[in-house]
Amino acid sequence: MIRKKLISRVRVAPGQRVRLADFPTSWAASKELKEAGKEAVKERAQEILDANRASLAAAQELLYASNIYSVLIILQGMDTAGKDGTIKHVMSGVNPQGCRVNSFKVPTPEETDHNFLWRYSKALPGRGEIGVFNRSYYEDVLVVKVHPEILEGQQLPPGKRGNRFWNGRYEDIVAFEQHLARNGTLILKFFLHISKDEQKQRLADRLQDTEKYWKFSLSDLAERQYWDQYQEAYEAMLEKTSTDFAPWYVIPADFKWAARTLIADIISTGIQRLDLAYPEISPDGLQELEKARVQLMSE
Repeated sequence: MIRKKLISRVRVAPGQRVRLADFPTSWAASKELKEAGKEAVKERAQEILDANRASLAAAQELLYASNIYSVLIILQGMDTAGKDGTIKHVMSGVNPQGCRVNSFKVPTPEETDHNFLWRYSKALPGRGEIGVFNRSYYEDVLVVKVHPEILEGQQLPPGKRGNRFWNGRYEDIVAFEQHLARNGTLILKFFLHISKDEQKQRLADRLQDTEKYWKFSLSDLAERQYWDQYQEAYEAMLEKTSTDFAPWYVIPADFKWAARTLIADIISTGIQRLDLAYPEISPDGLQELEKARVQLMSE
């Protein structure tokens, strides 16, 4: 378990003013961690990650058996921030039958014929399931806000697209998440906070390794030119949509092992707090099970 003090530092409190420059991107997020040293912290992080993967697998079985709650995990971040790797390493121990990962591409004509939340609603996890959104409806206040020309293809009613418009989208998202939380969905949202220098290095790595060419997209380089605009969009998103029922966590993402450990711990702890239990069997049910056992053993 990671200390609550460290978790509280990366959690965005409701109404908190957010400056991403105030949040670390490195593993050395505190004086205590710096004094411990990178290798010691990394070794301990691996132990915590392994433990949380095991507890997550156990928690998922309880989640499925109780069939009351669902879990929605949202991952957002700049290109190369590590969303795909996080899914692979954190969720590696869970049963694929109870976990679904959704990545959302450019909306189809059918999807733009509906409100911006519609296509995400269809992909929500059912009771007993864990759902992971690799990017999400938050793209509609991020990439769409940075590139407002996208709105022209969303078939919206006429009107100005200023602060009032964007505040309306934030309000829609908060209301949507509150509805989900009231109906049994645990919502955990992670912004993978990577530095501009680290993103440059990861993009360069993809261009220097033939086995990573497939990961590189010219659009990644193009979007990098809007770095400052994206930082502003993320700050507004975090401020406007972090709530007690659906909090945002700003995860230091320059070191992948640190990001994965933090996220695994928060997910595992969050599910454990649901205080799940296996369904109770009635006395009549127990008698039927005993009859079945006797019948089976008598064969």
